[in-house]
Amino acid sequence: MTDQGLGRDDKTPRTARGERTRRALLAAAAQEFGEKGFHEGSISGITRRAGCALGSFYTYFDTKDDIFRALVADMSGQVRDYVSPRIATARDGIDAERIGLLSFLEFARSHKELYRIIDESEFVDAAAYRAHYQNTAARMTARLAKAAERGDVRADVEEVHAWAIMGMNVFLGLRYGIWDDSRPAEEIAAIANALIEKGIGTQR
Repeated sequence: MTDQGLGRDDKTPRTARGERTRRALLAAAAQEFGEKGFHEGSISGITRRAGCALGSFYTYFDTKDDIFRALVADMSGQVRDYVSPRIATARDGIDAERIGLLSFLEFARSHKELYRIIDESEFVDAAAYRAHYQNTAARMTARLAKAAERGDVRADVEEVHAWAIMGMNVFLGLRYGIWDDSRPAEEIAAIANALIEKGIGTQR
């Protein structure tokens, strides 16, 4: 095992110190790619931002593509981990979608690099790009199905509804999270939620 706490044949951190270094590199990569894009961003720029030696980068990642791929998965996970606990506090299935959008807007406003990184991933790593949206839609589909079982939403909700709501959220996040964040997020979420309630709610 090296002094970074790694096994010989993989780059997964085995110690708290190693995990902190890897997290610092990912955070620096988010800044580097968020500002410059994938093609203009550089490994040296990432290590400089992270305050790490160049060799530390190669302890955890093989290439620029490698850290970008890891970053897309990491940011997707960050969105999930930020939104999911908040949705768990919802009073019903319709309210869950309001909280989901509200939480996403909050996350996007504090992580404005998110859209550029996810959008560029379509051309850098199409599988990671698809996985981001497919995994999100799968969680939403499961959430809507449970809401239907409770009678919170129409019984015929399905995957199409989940993708439609996700698509709305993505573009509301772009318009009111990235381009202009001056309008209260609660207001945006309430307006969109009224649309959802009229569309799939049980009381229309």
